[in-house]
Amino acid sequence: MTTTPAPSEFLYELWDANWDDGPLGNYQVLAHPITKKTARRIYFTYSTGIRRPAYVDRQRIETDGVIYHGRTLRRLHLAPPELPELLDRPRQPTLPELRKAMADAHPDRGGTDEAFIAARRRYERAKEAAR
Repeated sequence: MTTTPAPSEFLYELWDANWDDGPLGNYQVLAHPITKKTARRIYFTYSTGIRRPAYVDRQRIETDGVIYHGRTLRRLHLAPPELPELLDRPRQPTLPELRKAMADAHPDRGGTDEAFIAARRRYERAKEAAR
């Protein structure tokens, strides 16, 4: 039994634009349009990047209201989630703090290549934003 949903149905995702720098509170709610519903699955299309189709278990998401989509590492909701309030919003590190963290992460000082690259990326972004 296949039913065609109304065009205004979506699966929602709480997305942080600063996901790679930690939760900085730049949250947005993304709406992924539902393309088809069956007795077992809800099919949808991602609304960001490459518009690729995917599906979730209909019974689980309708029971819980939320489901973790393991293939894409996203938490999807039936209703738009509320934006979290960050009362103790973390302050942005200063350029000297980022430079020190980058130096501490250097492989010659016991850090790893990955940690150094990530620290350098954060430093370069902050330096560029300061200009």
